[in-house]
Amino acid sequence: MTKKGKGGIGLVLAIDVGNSSTTIGLFDERGHKTFHSVLGTDKGSTRDQCAVRLMDVFHLYRVDISTVTGTVISSVVPPITSAMCSAVELLTGRRPILMGPGVKTGLNIRSEIHAQLGTDIVAFSVAAIAKYPSPLVVIDMGTAITMSLLRGNIYDGCIIMPGVRVSLEALSQEAAALPHIAIQPPDSILGRNTVDAMRSGVIYGNASMVDGMLDRIEDEIGGKLATVVATGAASPEVLHHCRHKIHYDADLLLDGLYLIYQKNTAQRQHRGQTESEI
Repeated sequence: MTKKGKGGIGLVLAIDVGNSSTTIGLFDERGHKTFHSVLGTDKGSTRDQCAVRLMDVFHLYRVDISTVTGTVISSVVPPITSAMCSAVELLTGRRPILMGPGVKTGLNIRSEIHAQLGTDIVAFSVAAIAKYPSPLVVIDMGTAITMSLLRGNIYDGCIIMPGVRVSLEALSQEAAALPHIAIQPPDSILGRNTVDAMRSGVIYGNASMVDGMLDRIEDEIGGKLATVVATGAASPEVLHHCRHKIHYDADLLLDGLYLIYQKNTAQRQHRGQTESEI
């Protein structure tokens, strides 16, 4: 495997460090994903621990990590951000692009939310506006449930709610008689036992919440949404039961990171080609 295709940007590693999980993807010279891996986030990881985990992932998918020509990282977990960046630089010899101030995204973020918006939301928003017609809503179902409204390249606002698993764990911890359960739909919306009753509340309750919020967003914008797209680990179990048409895109965040990497390296590559021609 070559380090850089002719006229391309080489192999790009995209990493999203979330509160619950860390998602890792490798893009080849044509922009196609070579692999997509999800690991649990260990907030106490050191540089070497991050490096070992990355090496294990590359070994699992039979790819030489030294062939990586660039990396882009999004992290909403400050304690591990520096360690992950240092691990990538140790393994690849190249400093990664870290999502944050100064990184070009092409996204026009409205008003005071600009400085508060998570880098993961920015990344999947960039991918969504490139892949789907607007106005659109992106639903991310992870530790929190976020619903982002996008119109063209404008990020118009966000709704944040407790995540499915967070709510379920809180319910089990605070109510001694309620057990810890798996997220799966019951046979009927009316549970005949505690477990099925809880499953109904989790699945159909969250699906109804999403449907209701989408209705309210359409009321707010005075028209129908062109697209509703969802991402995040908890999405399929719940969104299958929504009444709105919702497209599931598991790779949305990684695709956004790749697009952002392109935006931030294209000018540098063009400058290098021009200088070589001179």
